[in-house]
Amino acid sequence: MMSDHMKESEEPSNKRVKPVAKSNSLTGVITPVKTPALKRIGQSISRSISFRTEARPLPPAPLRSRPKASSFPRRRNSQCWSDTVESHDLTAKEIKRQEVIYELTQGERQLIEDLSLVKKVYYEPMLKLDIMTESELGQIFGTLDSLIPLHEDLLSRLERLRGSEKTVGEVGPTLMNWFPCLEAYVTYCCNQVGAKALLDQKKHEKRVEHFLRLCQESSFSRKLDLWNFLDLPRSRLVKYPLLLKEIQKCTPPEHPDEDTLPDALELIQSIVAEVNKKTGEAECQFYRRGLGYLEESQRLPEIQQSRFLYCHGELKNNKGQRLHVFLFELALVLTRPGEDREGGQVFNVYRQPLPNALINLEEIPDGEAGGGGTFRGAFTGGNDKVKNCFRVSSRGRSKAHPYCLQANDSFSKQQWITCLRQAIVQSRDRTSQTRQSQFSLHPDPALYHIAELSLSSDTDMADHTSR
Repeated sequence: MMSDHMKESEEPSNKRVKPVAKSNSLTGVITPVKTPALKRIGQSISRSISFRTEARPLPPAPLRSRPKASSFPRRRNSQCWSDTVESHDLTAKEIKRQEVIYELTQGERQLIEDLSLVKKVYYEPMLKLDIMTESELGQIFGTLDSLIPLHEDLLSRLERLRGSEKTVGEVGPTLMNWFPCLEAYVTYCCNQVGAKALLDQKKHEKRVEHFLRLCQESSFSRKLDLWNFLDLPRSRLVKYPLLLKEIQKCTPPEHPDEDTLPDALELIQSIVAEVNKKTGEAECQFYRRGLGYLEESQRLPEIQQSRFLYCHGELKNNKGQRLHVFLFELALVLTRPGEDREGGQVFNVYRQPLPNALINLEEIPDGEAGGGGTFRGAFTGGNDKVKNCFRVSSRGRSKAHPYCLQANDSFSKQQWITCLRQAIVQSRDRTSQTRQSQFSLHPDPALYHIAELSLSSDTDMADHTSR
């Protein structure tokens, strides 16, 4: 569930560290609604649409459990480049190069099919049947419609590169010229956080839940839900660097692509990093707006100054209560999920948030009771060992009591510990740099003495945290 952001080295999967926001969807619980019109559409869709696409679920995410193998069916007709040619006299390395380029081309074709499908069988029917308003659909689907011609353009360029023997010579310049188009992904990906929240909220409505379930059960969906389809562009984006690296490995030194591929790889990596950064900022802003404060003292300036989230997800306190915890750039915030008057999700701040620069982190060994033995009674009935717990406390803030927290498993616990350590160190470094900057503007010997004492205290506390 780590906020996840996209990484060039790995295609998004259930392993991604992103919000582990608990779904309140009533799917599977609500009695199916008898809607003949919806049923007829589903039947006609199943009869008229068949294609050979593959998609992997790409939930954005807070801290998640260990990834499970995908149960979604693979594409029916996977084809390799060598299946499309009758004969060739290429070396094994060049064959591999052609296979990767063919995979790039086919991936574009399959993405176009999927995005066109989403528009045809989700957006248009829901608008026509007034299942959602045009405004709601616009928020959920965002600028997805504008991505289709963008990828059609690349597909057209790649197909023109294939010669009479169905081989591609130079691909680097084509990619270099096309990659800047992917800056359009900033808008689409930044919209996804709010889109997912609204979609989850609308799933509580019977007509919406019934329509989406009907689509998911139809053959054209390959058992993927709407969000899996909406998240495909992000999955595709982070795959480009991987494909380029593979092409580069199979490109001989004397090949014309040898000079352009490194530049193309650097360009796409910078675009992915920029999209990732902007998406993280949008996610941070979205969840900041969703916080509900019970006391004015909870509105720490560190929360509003934070630009991104390290991670967020579900943890239990020492009373066994489920909390949704946000580790912002500069503050740790414990919340209790709830709903506003419109049915939207809100996170009510629980107790006093902690500035990261003041956090003391203590890992609680398995078997020890956290906080006066209350963990043992809350989670195990007093019999088994307490596991996967850690404690956070704050120095210098009288209202901030220590918090003993329990993760779902050891994997999730280690993710939290790693993120907290990183947040603490970076926040203290930032604080130290700010102080040094202030002292350079006001060279008062007394202030230097105070600074030395403060920095010494930070060092001692960091040593305690590492232990």
